[in-house]
Amino acid sequence: MQVRIGVQNVPRELVVDTAQSADEVTDALSAALTEPNGVLVLKDRRAGRVAVPAASVGYLEISEEEQRSVGFGTQYT
Repeated sequence: MQVRIGVQNVPRELVVDTAQSADEVTDALSAALTEPNGVLVLKDRRAGRVAVPAASVGYLEISEEEQRSVGFGTQYT
């Protein structure tokens, strides 16, 4: 799944490709926002981590991956 994070006062958004579910991502943000100096940490598919101060998160855009068909042929019935 792909998560786009808008950070306040930063012109570009962060894009994280993660194996975490949408519920796990939103739960992580909720937990980080409840702490005084909370940090949102997401695990990247390439074994990396992205950490953003929760108070600086402007928005999260969570998009499910689409199943893409592979190949160039057409099906005939």
